[in-house]
Amino acid sequence: MIIMKNFSHALCVLALLSSGAIVAQPIAPSISAPVESTFQRVLATPAVKAALAAIEADDERTLRDQIELTEIPAPPFKEAVRAAEFAKRLRALGFADAKLDAEGNVIALRKGSGNGPTLVISAHLDTVFPEGTDVKVKKQGERYYAPGIGDDGRGLAALLSVVRALNTTQIKTVGDVWFVGTVGEEELGDLRGVKALFRDHKNIDGFISLDGLSIDRVVNAATGSRRFKIAYVGPGGHSFSAFGMPSATHAMGRAIAKMADVETPVEPKTTYTVGTVKGGTSVNAIAADAEIGLDMRSNSAPELAKLEEKMLAIARAAADEENARWKQPGRVKAEIKLVGDRPAGAQARDSLITQVGVRAAQALGVKDFFIGASSTDSNTPIALGVPAVTLGGGGIGGGAHAPLEWYSPLNAWRGPQNTLLAMLALVGVEGVTEPLLPKRAK
Repeated sequence: MIIMKNFSHALCVLALLSSGAIVAQPIAPSISAPVESTFQRVLATPAVKAALAAIEADDERTLRDQIELTEIPAPPFKEAVRAAEFAKRLRALGFADAKLDAEGNVIALRKGSGNGPTLVISAHLDTVFPEGTDVKVKKQGERYYAPGIGDDGRGLAALLSVVRALNTTQIKTVGDVWFVGTVGEEELGDLRGVKALFRDHKNIDGFISLDGLSIDRVVNAATGSRRFKIAYVGPGGHSFSAFGMPSATHAMGRAIAKMADVETPVEPKTTYTVGTVKGGTSVNAIAADAEIGLDMRSNSAPELAKLEEKMLAIARAAADEENARWKQPGRVKAEIKLVGDRPAGAQARDSLITQVGVRAAQALGVKDFFIGASSTDSNTPIALGVPAVTLGGGGIGGGAHAPLEWYSPLNAWRGPQNTLLAMLALVGVEGVTEPLLPKRAK
């Protein structure tokens, strides 16, 4: 594999696979005759060759964008300052009508020349890091360290590089392209930005999310998740004088112990974790409150539903068991609240948009691929039946979602080049190719 010649990248891919973030299927789908024909014509077009060269020449500028955007804090639900700057940069590139929608997404429309499909190219504005996190980029050797520099500072910068290449070469597409910076992709943002995008716009025919780095990674399926806050509430009391009163923390402990013994299928991959716990007042008090954060994920919607039913039954039974232990029914209650819902979904392994994602990277020298499921903004369109893939922004890195997240711009220009080729194949180049992406029935 071309990119895997870099040892650091190999380590990143191995870490990604071992973490379960993506389910790997290393054999790429066959490329159909229509897709191959389209790419042959696109790649032979002088303006496209010039655009690819422009992206490579733009590499340092793209890295500056990445650093500057990364250094604007964008914690969950507080992306507005970064969104405003991203919109400003799009306006400077000719999108005078670039705007923020009601949810906070940044949207810029590049009109096509004909009655073609509508394709969204997106990257997410938010990070997982809380307000007050130091996001100043620090360079050590060939690496740039900062929370969020790869996820998704690189995606935002790659999107801007694609726009500059289109401006430089004046390529006209048949279909419309929306360039979008989404809010709420991370953590309890719960994909609120992309959900709002598809709620408010029924004319989107295809979707590409720029998230992650490697261009040999094509995400064509959606790992769904369901997240719950499970609170136990009771009367509490003094640890000595009120002994015999049911305890909220004991009920919570009963739930966690039984949840930990639940078995899930290896395929389709289905997982869970009690990620957070809190509660109690003091060491010498029977707890009146306790709370857990439960995360469940699966590449299968039915398996996720089965796991949820089992886990919530355990949560409710734990309160009953704690009350029964002290013969005080109903004193501790379980209160369950859904706080995250990312839909699961799948596309055919040889779907057209998967072929396009693979063929674009093959044009840049990639031979081996990791194709499968992850949890990204593409979850929403995939679950809705809209063709969607998540592609890498280019370069290498590691430590995503960690304070020591790092990025190195090794062959980084291939990320936006990959996106450009996939985009042009899907929406068509005026006078060269018709769009591969079909218009959906509205």
